[in-house]
Amino acid sequence: MTPDPTRRRAIGQIVLLAAGLVVLTVISAGSVHLVNQARDDARRVVHTVEVESQISLAQLQLRQAESAQRGYLSTLLPAFQADFEEAASQLTPTLRQLSQFTTDNPVQKRILGEMIPLCNQRIEEFRETIALAQTEHVTDAARIVREGTGRDAMSHIDDLADQMRAEEDRLFALRNRRADRSQTLAASLTAIGSGFVVVLAGLSIFLVRRSARARDHAETQLRDNNLNLEATVDERTADLREANNEIQRFAYIVSHDLRSPLVNIMGFTSELDELRADIFRRIAELRRAASSVPPTPVGDDEPPLEGEDRQLLQDFSEALDFIKSSIAKMDRLISAILNLTREGRREFEPARIDVRELIEAIVTTVAHQAAEAKAQIRIDPLPEITSDRLALEQIFSNLIDNALKYLKPGVPGEISIRGRTKLGFAVFEITDNGRGIDPKDHQRIFDLFRRAGTQDRPGQGIGLAHVRALVRRLGGTISVSSELNNGSTFTIMLPINWTGNNRNKAP
Repeated sequence: MTPDPTRRRAIGQIVLLAAGLVVLTVISAGSVHLVNQARDDARRVVHTVEVESQISLAQLQLRQAESAQRGYLSTLLPAFQADFEEAASQLTPTLRQLSQFTTDNPVQKRILGEMIPLCNQRIEEFRETIALAQTEHVTDAARIVREGTGRDAMSHIDDLADQMRAEEDRLFALRNRRADRSQTLAASLTAIGSGFVVVLAGLSIFLVRRSARARDHAETQLRDNNLNLEATVDERTADLREANNEIQRFAYIVSHDLRSPLVNIMGFTSELDELRADIFRRIAELRRAASSVPPTPVGDDEPPLEGEDRQLLQDFSEALDFIKSSIAKMDRLISAILNLTREGRREFEPARIDVRELIEAIVTTVAHQAAEAKAQIRIDPLPEITSDRLALEQIFSNLIDNALKYLKPGVPGEISIRGRTKLGFAVFEITDNGRGIDPKDHQRIFDLFRRAGTQDRPGQGIGLAHVRALVRRLGGTISVSSELNNGSTFTIMLPINWTGNNRNKAP
């Protein structure tokens, strides 16, 4: 699966989820709004019913007051007067409540403003007739009732109540329709939201299953690739190990074969050195014979030569000395190559090592060099590790020897060796205050037969290359941090518990 389709698929899933979230949010907000609207419409419908109930109650109480008044006028029984007072006392709160219910409706307020005075007027007329009957003016009270003015007032009150009822019926129908519409919209929106949720859930399941299939396919491919990679790595490692063994055998054979002609050259050089005195003595004798000079005793090592013959002797001696030094250098290089090939064939044996004790032993062997260089070697606490003892000795011996070898002349040397652990590795640092290494040569110094800086110290450029090879075989790494005239720090990372299974043999 290429990165672009994967990225597009991920972006598509994110956009889909974002769109689903937005739509669900809108549906939820709309549903809440419609539910609140339906609740408000239902409350208004109930309010209309309450208004109509209050209108009917007010009419009923007014009728009860009228019936009680007529009953009292007919019988003069106190019970009818008590019923009248009860009905009259309940009418006022009812009308007040009705006024509060219709305070937001101008039509109802206008009608109620006309109705309340009429009701109060009727109650006062009822009280007046009852008062006349109580003072034995029953005839006057009956006359007031017979005149019919009260009947007209009651008829007008009934008309006003019917008008209020008609207005509330109109509002009831309107509010009922609104409530039905809000409920219908809420139900529709809920149905749409539910359908969208189902669709989104189905799409999500599809995407999850597709992603799962793609993941399973990728895992299968990765597993196959890993198997192929492991097989390829094993094959390449075997080839590389075989090639390395061939190189080591070739280097051994070449080094061994080079030593035979080198021995011959060394032998003939020794013969030339022995013949040198005899050749130039004969030249001197020929010169003396030609000039009638007495012969020189044979026991003299250096024949008396003059002029061009003396210069020729000097040139011959210098050339012979150069040949000898070159032969010696060639012999050291061949010996170093042979040592490297033997070391490459050695099997490493992991063992538990007290690194501090190992380095103290190394420092003891170079104590005389440190004394000559006026250098102090400080060893901090070091972690114990499982590794190959001989390889560690060679690693630290080379690094400590180099630190002593490349100190600044006339400056007391300071060499410190410290260590710590980090993520299953032991980190060792060898720091000195020597002449330092140019940053451009940091990699060069680890190459075979390559050296950096002024070549005023003995060496063949093999030590650090050998150190790096040993560190790699032990499953670690080595690096350097240095600047010219500011000292150097070599950092080595080695596994704390090296088993020797991975890189025991040089690749």
